Amino acid sequence: MTSSKLRRSPEKILLPRGFSFSALAAGIKVSGRPDLALVQIAGGATAAALFTSNRVVAAPIEVGRAALAASGGRVRAVIVNSGNANCATGRPGISACERVCREAAKILGVPASEVFPSSTGIIGVRLPDDKIRVKLPELIEARSESLRGAGDFAHAIMTTDTRPKIASARFRVGSSAVSRTRGPSSDVTLLGIAKGAGMIHPQLATMLVYIFTDLEASAPDLRRRLREACDESLNCMSIDGDTSTNDTVLLLASGASGIRITDDGVGKKFSAALNTVCQSLAEQIVSDGEGVQHVIRLHVTGARSREEALTVARTIAHSLLVKTAWAGADPNWGRILAAVGRCGLEIDPTRINVFIAGQKVCSGGVASAFDQRRAHQALARPECDVKVDLGRGRESIVFLTTDLTAEYVRINADYST
Repeated sequence: MTSSKLRRSPEKILLPRGFSFSALAAGIKVSGRPDLALVQIAGGATAAALFTSNRVVAAPIEVGRAALAASGGRVRAVIVNSGNANCATGRPGISACERVCREAAKILGVPASEVFPSSTGIIGVRLPDDKIRVKLPELIEARSESLRGAGDFAHAIMTTDTRPKIASARFRVGSSAVSRTRGPSSDVTLLGIAKGAGMIHPQLATMLVYIFTDLEASAPDLRRRLREACDESLNCMSIDGDTSTNDTVLLLASGASGIRITDDGVGKKFSAALNTVCQSLAEQIVSDGEGVQHVIRLHVTGARSREEALTVARTIAHSLLVKTAWAGADPNWGRILAAVGRCGLEIDPTRINVFIAGQKVCSGGVASAFDQRRAHQALARPECDVKVDLGRGRESIVFLTTDLTAEYVRINADYST
């Protein structure tokens, strides 16, 4: 069981064509740090989005969904504020979000339905949209197609994050595709920018993810590929088991490269690049989890279906006893076995094997002789592989999760104060 080292730091920024960025402080965060960010697509972009599965949804989710439906999946600008989730704010929260979108649209000279909003921060507090609206002219004037602009955007959307999350990919296309392009490009670029450190749970987390590409593609094509990429990355991780009210993954395609997703071989390369970007962002989010000291790459194998493997992985990842054992680098395989046993599936415990860093610690549901010191040392490292083999099928999954520390409690005990 060999695994590559987790990506923990922002990667090099590769800018796709057609996007400009800006950010500034609007006074939403009490710290005075930047809390308002913009992406503008001058020629417009085709969009696909995935949203939180939480039944309690924030105002920008409702407004954003409606905007995408009204525009037919076209976006000209994205407005993001941090420090306030604009959730559980009732009709006034929706109205505040709509006012921001209308004002931005007026300045940009585009339909309000083509302005996509996002918010992240504390729940249940009125959004000070007056502070946002008064800063919009300055925010829009400051936009630029630059590395600095993209970096400023990434920093402004952060809340409890300790660092921005950035990933890029670029691929070249064959001569047959290039010959049909309307522009001079022979490559396609993807840039992913995300925030997220807490309330991270599969089905999307307290996570805002924006992926930009200069490929030309239809909204249905983007949506299908985005779903596939997220299922293997952003939906296969958990820090604390809480599903946020504001989760958004937005994929925007400007078409500025002149290369179409339907060109020979382009779709397959785009999907691979999208998977790479999403996986990198997922790894960066988990490794920056609130209070996290140890990241666990959990391998569930021998399942009858992917869904079965995912159920087992989530149950283990959400067990407080398992997570606190990991915090102490305690190779307590019994807690893992107990979590599997309560996952709701009719699993035969006598077929279960558990491994820590490649060392078998449980065989057939009972103790296996192992080097406890070596297992402890492996769990004490910043990242460790744990494998649970169910012995009932051929399906498997790799799931990223973490320990649970006193620092996580401290951060979240003081969050609103």
